[in-house]
Amino acid sequence: MGVKHAREYADILKELTTAVSAIEGSYSFFEMEKEEWEALGEEEKHEVMEALADDVFFGLGEQSIIEVGLGKVSYHAKHHVIEVAQGDNVTHMVRLI
Repeated sequence: MGVKHAREYADILKELTTAVSAIEGSYSFFEMEKEEWEALGEEEKHEVMEALADDVFFGLGEQSIIEVGLGKVSYHAKHHVIEVAQGDNVTHMVRLI
């Protein structure tokens, strides 16, 4: 199936990395404990979040909603957008076209 997009993947990944980084407890997606996360340097944290964004992007091609930490990421093919939400609030919208 896959997530259909017309924008450059690098641009989408950059935005999605920022969006998933803002989700509380997002590191738990990789079964990391808070202490492990806090022990990482800033560059390492960015690399983990970029890997998370990449995994989520490709995972959305198989399922339209993925839970990440205390939030969720959803793919809306009809609107060509990925939404990142915490609770009832959409915190980021990543446009795919």
